[in-house]
Amino acid sequence: MRIAALLSLSLLTLVGCNREVPIRADVIYTGGTIYTGAEEGQTVEAVAVGDGVIVFTGDMETAIKTTKDGARIVNIGDAVMFPGFTDSHVHLSGVGQRELTLNLDQVASIEELKSVLASYHDENPDLTQIYGRGWIETHWPEGRFPTAADIDEVVPDIPVFLVRSDGHAALANSAALEAAGVTTETEDPDGGAILKTEDGAPNGMLIDNAIGLVSGLYAEPTTEDVKRALEVGYDVYASRGWTGVHNVSVGQQQLDALAQLALSGDIPLRTYNAVNADLIDAAIDRSPSGKRLTTRGVKIFMDGALGSRGALLFDPYNDAPDTRGLILADKDETLALYEKALDGSVQIAIHAIGDRANKLALDWMGEAFETYQAEHPPEETDGEEDEHVFDPRWRIEHSQMVRPEEQSRFADLAIIASMQPSHAIGDLHFAPARVGLNRLGRAYAWKSLMDQGVIIAGGSDAPVEVGDPIIEFYAASVRKDLKGFSAEGWHPEEALSRFEALQLFTQNAAYASFQEDDLGTIEIGKKADFSIFDRDLMTIPDEEILLTKPVMTIVGGDVVWPPKAPE
Repeated sequence: MRIAALLSLSLLTLVGCNREVPIRADVIYTGGTIYTGAEEGQTVEAVAVGDGVIVFTGDMETAIKTTKDGARIVNIGDAVMFPGFTDSHVHLSGVGQRELTLNLDQVASIEELKSVLASYHDENPDLTQIYGRGWIETHWPEGRFPTAADIDEVVPDIPVFLVRSDGHAALANSAALEAAGVTTETEDPDGGAILKTEDGAPNGMLIDNAIGLVSGLYAEPTTEDVKRALEVGYDVYASRGWTGVHNVSVGQQQLDALAQLALSGDIPLRTYNAVNADLIDAAIDRSPSGKRLTTRGVKIFMDGALGSRGALLFDPYNDAPDTRGLILADKDETLALYEKALDGSVQIAIHAIGDRANKLALDWMGEAFETYQAEHPPEETDGEEDEHVFDPRWRIEHSQMVRPEEQSRFADLAIIASMQPSHAIGDLHFAPARVGLNRLGRAYAWKSLMDQGVIIAGGSDAPVEVGDPIIEFYAASVRKDLKGFSAEGWHPEEALSRFEALQLFTQNAAYASFQEDDLGTIEIGKKADFSIFDRDLMTIPDEEILLTKPVMTIVGGDVVWPPKAPE
């Protein structure tokens, strides 16, 4: 529909450099229900957008007055519009790679793993080695990790390397172990473990830093390979309704590929990068950056994962009393990195899952903050304090097991808890065996942390999880598994309200990437990023949430999904 004439003109004025820039709307979104996300339950009849920026929210009559000649009206019908959903923790190239390689995320048993692997081998007879990812054994009827002996039965002749969904464990067949030189005499690397058979031979399972003993057999992907994986990852994410990603553990090849995509204008979703520690200079330089691309964070690791018993605990694992997990960080090296990050206004994002890992993460961050602030006291100018405010917005990724005494420290230090709701509804099937019911009271404590005033940024950790905003929203607000199951130790009191769940992926995600002035709510002056779904996530019954489907994904006023039909 075209608006033929203007009734009058209402302008949004953005004060930019040294001039005022008037923006008139070129499109109005109306119909259905439009949640602004600014206040609980707040809706508007229409949203007017010009040059990718929201210029008006409110009634339709006034919205029309903000338009330029030839503006469009988009009626979303019975659909429901929200501020754009952002995944605050995703490995984007891994999402694409999962689609392009042997995807094991639907495997439900060791026998099925063998069947899928055998079929893949038969369908690709020219392969000289096989790589796959996505399996997780926690629901399998066998109740154990797969072993080299299992997959040797179907592919004994070429190396096979299958990474667990969380990326903290991997399975190698005997051919891969032999090619990599992993034998009975091979010692565990620091921060890693080689699981053994009863006679002391490696059984094929490699935990955390031990993964590198075999992964080196596989050629590093080229920049073109990574670029292709990113393109596929973006396509998948746009189709699910995500408008932005916090892309973590980014290496040099991915930075190079992202720079190429930015140069060609082929980054459809807002992308906030947290690079590997050796690339901190890229974060300091904010490079690469572009229209929808920002590089400002550094991702490091304190411990491993709970499922593979690498999460660092105060007390031993209930089902493995000889271990308390793995510490993957060195304090002196980490504090040196922290100092450089603070000097360069770089955001640190540290992976911490176990209760001891979270305490150490908070301790070291607190120590770094105290030292930095002592060395950089606020300056006074003409009797007024320096305008610069200490606001590092550092993050602890996962924050899964946090004792009550550490929960308050998140708030005291203004540390963002970057959490993935789907981890809870998956992990809680096996977590009681790992840590016991008593310790689960401090696990996945979204409500407790939020009540302390902690900002929680919501994500998925895909490809560890599916990477679906609807699943994440459901997990956060319902706290039951995808079949509606919960049990003792699931602590339903830690579920969030629908509005709180929405905040995880909108307002809080924007704040966690220093973009709250531009993103996170549907308000005048912010960028026109919208996630449109076919159901009202704020009001439908719990059991209908997972039936919700995306209708349209809009970034900066551009419809990035569904794709345009060829003309």
